[in-house]
Amino acid sequence: MGGVKRSSRLIEIQIDGREFSTLEEFYDAVNHRLQPTSESVHNLDSLNDVLRDGFGDPRQGYRVVWCESSRSRELLGHAEAARQLRRRLELCHPSNRALVEAELHEAESGLGPTVFDWLVEILRSHSHIELALE
Repeated sequence: MGGVKRSSRLIEIQIDGREFSTLEEFYDAVNHRLQPTSESVHNLDSLNDVLRDGFGDPRQGYRVVWCESSRSRELLGHAEAARQLRRRLELCHPSNRALVEAELHEAESGLGPTVFDWLVEILRSHSHIELALE
């Protein structure tokens, strides 16, 4: 089971890839780890917001250890990206439909970024977060 550990240098947050197989389940796992923050992760934008300023003092720094990341890489692959993009297509503004359709076609063809890639990119975009894929 993942959890939160404090060290003198970084606060370590463990995410266990055995606890989720969809993006929504990932959000649940992350919300569980980031408590007691009042912020809730329910989409990629809110994940980015919470990582930026929603859980603690970012000057402290965090080390996110993603255990079983190879399992997550597989389960959060192109099929999950296509599923997420189909959902996004239903809700997106008409001006964004062509872009989302193109991304969906790519994902259905096994090309382009996966959900795992989206999450890793968000985590790595924050200078106060060190990501370890294990």
